[in-house]
Amino acid sequence: MTATTEPAATTGLASQIQRLRGSRLFRQNLVLFAGGFVAGVGGFVYHSIAGRALGPEAYGEVSALIGVYTVGTTVNLMLVVVLARYSATLKAAGRHGAIRYIVERTGKVIAMPAVLFCLLMAALSIPAAAFLQLGSPLPFVLVGVAIAAYWYTAIPRGVLQGTQRFHALSANLVLEIIARTGLLVVFLWAGFAVLGATAAILAGVVFAFGLGLYSIRDAFQLPPERVQVRTMATFAVTAAAGTLGIALLYNADVVLAKHYLNQYDAGIYGSLNKLGTILFYGTLSVSQVLFPRVLEAVAKRHNPGRLLLLSAALMSLIGLCAIVVFAAVPGLVVGLLYGPKYAAAQPYLLAVGCIGLGVSLSNLLVQFFMAVHDRVFIAVLATGVLLECVLIAMFHAGVGQVVADVLLAVVGLLAALALRFAILLPRLRPEMLLDDPEEART
Repeated sequence: MTATTEPAATTGLASQIQRLRGSRLFRQNLVLFAGGFVAGVGGFVYHSIAGRALGPEAYGEVSALIGVYTVGTTVNLMLVVVLARYSATLKAAGRHGAIRYIVERTGKVIAMPAVLFCLLMAALSIPAAAFLQLGSPLPFVLVGVAIAAYWYTAIPRGVLQGTQRFHALSANLVLEIIARTGLLVVFLWAGFAVLGATAAILAGVVFAFGLGLYSIRDAFQLPPERVQVRTMATFAVTAAAGTLGIALLYNADVVLAKHYLNQYDAGIYGSLNKLGTILFYGTLSVSQVLFPRVLEAVAKRHNPGRLLLLSAALMSLIGLCAIVVFAAVPGLVVGLLYGPKYAAAQPYLLAVGCIGLGVSLSNLLVQFFMAVHDRVFIAVLATGVLLECVLIAMFHAGVGQVVADVLLAVVGLLAALALRFAILLPRLRPEMLLDDPEEART
């Protein structure tokens, strides 16, 4: 009996592995996961170096500034989603020359807003430095320039995602963080402290933009085909709401903690926030792959809901592995990344891991809603973000209370978004997605 069943079991396992290797969804997730994992590790090396070199008090400033930077880069995330959606549609229609047109047109459109934003950040730098308890307003100005520059990286990244060129997209993400972290070491060694940490971010962004343009150089070899960009503008409202909501969800807390907590506790909470984003960025590839795949499924009249469920299962598996590590060896995780000065963060690591997975799953659902152009989720997401901010404003006696506030808000939001998905899925029809004239003609 053993002789006959073992080969059968082995054959069945080999068949499952072969089927998994043949899955395009799995291969695409693997490529972006590898890039996201390396970029995530590099990001935490950046924070580890900054935290160890600067100490909790000065690192609290860096953490708050990066929170502002991440919220400000919502425009980048919105543009990536819009350009990915439009590029995927144009690719499916075989209109490759139109991709060059939208690249050039987008660069011109965001030029003036980028300049005005830099001027606005410079004007707000002094009151912002007082609110965030910064030693100098200059790093805040530099963050403003980095935000505006980062908007431009959305152009090549959106095209790479929409055309499903995930190898190049993965490389872009990895090399940006390598450049940022390497320059951080140089700037800290030169004695620039908080200013050097923000300057490293700006330098990494400029490098990523140049590399991104090189990755899509083939698009510039085709004659531009003029298309209507009105359809991009209409979808931009949905994309802006989704990306801003998620960005606020995992960044507003660290900014509010810097305002309400003392400097040491704010530094401890800043380290927890970054540890929680290990799960978010470690699973972000799943959301990035899902978005164009949902559009493709709709175009081919397949079931996009199945893609979401498979993606959620994969994301949960990855996230739970990280949570187990957080729960089993919190001292090792905190000590390895931040050192003994941040030992006070250890008791909250398990809860922060759950927050990270909750935000990741919420983002996955938001990506699905944006792909199918549902807008009901906007009110749900806004309510979740508002709840988080209100809870922190009301209950902020210490680090533990802020962690509890965020966990409650994230769990409630995830449940509400899942309910919206359950209601929407039976009603979803391919015809509901072709609400843009340009898409309907193609």
